[in-house]
Amino acid sequence: MSFYLYQLTYSSDAIKGMVANPSDREAAARKLIEALGGKLHHLFFSFGQYDVVCLIEGPDDEFMMAGAAAVASAGTVSASATTKLMTPSDTMVALKKAGQVTGAYTPPHS
Repeated sequence: MSFYLYQLTYSSDAIKGMVANPSDREAAARKLIEALGGKLHHLFFSFGQYDVVCLIEGPDDEFMMAGAAAVASAGTVSASATTKLMTPSDTMVALKKAGQVTGAYTPPHS
């Protein structure tokens, strides 16, 4: 399973609608993520560039793309970002592989 940091900014119309009629956005997100075969570990509302930050676990990148596309298709998100996360053990495997092939890369010369 892969981990993803998903961040989104609601449109002004979405914020207006949530103020007028508050609803449990965590439950809505969990339902979508579980329908796709994943798990919502955390959902936080936040200050700053993004209104919501989620930590999601899912089977593959296609899972995450499908979820992000489903959310975007609702028309209530003005911006979003998805960052694929790696566990420390996965990073160690990648770093060991990098060490094995370091000489195969020729950097550009100035």
